[in-house]
Amino acid sequence: MNTADQYLKAIYLAQRMEDGPASTGTLADLLGVSPASVNEMIGKLEDRSLVEHEKYKGATLTDEGLERAHHALQTYCIIQRFLKNVLEVEEFRAEARTLESVIDDTVAERLDTIIDRPSEQCPDCFDPELDCCELLEADPSGRAD
Repeated sequence: MNTADQYLKAIYLAQRMEDGPASTGTLADLLGVSPASVNEMIGKLEDRSLVEHEKYKGATLTDEGLERAHHALQTYCIIQRFLKNVLEVEEFRAEARTLESVIDDTVAERLDTIIDRPSEQCPDCFDPELDCCELLEADPSGRAD
């Protein structure tokens, strides 16, 4: 997954969290970058017709941007579920954020066959506030993390 896809994923999640256009501040927080970096990338995504941006309102995904964001989020969910459910990595969120930029589609597809993900629910199964898939196996305390 490349940087543009990470931004598209963040815009998708921010739109869900804000129930409307994704604000620069929310995107900066989600991605851990400066608002200036967000504005620069939003401009590039807008040039590629993946995002529509209205000053002081925020960014909204186009149909093509939404499709790419869904794919990016599915890949992220696959990585998280593999790390948590198969490898039992405690810090699966941080590891997934690190790995999402280097995992290609072929590896993601192979990991997906291992985790038995219900594809009809993905990516709507992702909780942006918890930063994880709601379908992760719960720990003994009943929490997903």
